[in-house]
Amino acid sequence: MFDAEKVKNDCVEWIRDFFEKNGKGCNAIVGISGGKDSSIAAALCVRALGRDRVIGVLMPQGEQHDIDMAYLLVNHLGIKHYEINVKAGVDAVLGSLPDDFEITAQTRQNLPPRIRMATLYAVSQSNNGRVCNTCNLSEDWVGYSTRYGDAAGDFSPLSFITVTELKEIGHLMGLPNELVEKTPIDGLCGKTDEENLGFTYAELDRYIRTGEIEDEKKKEIIDTKHRNNLFKLEFMPCFKPTEQ
Repeated sequence: MFDAEKVKNDCVEWIRDFFEKNGKGCNAIVGISGGKDSSIAAALCVRALGRDRVIGVLMPQGEQHDIDMAYLLVNHLGIKHYEINVKAGVDAVLGSLPDDFEITAQTRQNLPPRIRMATLYAVSQSNNGRVCNTCNLSEDWVGYSTRYGDAAGDFSPLSFITVTELKEIGHLMGLPNELVEKTPIDGLCGKTDEENLGFTYAELDRYIRTGEIEDEKKKEIIDTKHRNNLFKLEFMPCFKPTEQ
């Protein structure tokens, strides 16, 4: 049975230990979307380091219809924050491509999170920081992240915690209900996560933890996504010359 209190406390200690070894006195830099992942990651960092050592970065691409949720979080936690609009950066890259270059939908969807990650590191390097990865186990299991975008970071407190488990932690920590229970939207194509994936997080999380799932079609979708996206979780393949 999942013990949210223990996992929360252990995670807080893990974050403290990471900073003790990898950035004593550094700040945690967290990209704030207004969803549960960034909200819970930021809250855990505040518990571990104190609010004065956590910096939130809001990164809308033009107009963001739910940016009020991001402000709700940073105001709730009382942390320093910046709003940096990435639209000009995204548009500059796309606009610099050759006229005969065919820009695919996948390129348009994945460029913004990569620009956001570059932005986080710009903030981090100017604020004595370490970038927090906010991906969770459920998303990582099926590759629902952008490589070198939201999948990057210096430390990752949520990578082995499912969405269902994260909600328990979020409620336990007293985060606003509208943040913890907010319908997850990828912010890329306008659909919810579950619409894109073809199954619910509840179904996925149960399958991850127990191996049980009733719908064979959904099982195949999950298994296929997991196999096809394992490369995102593994260290980049490197050629090693044999000794002469």
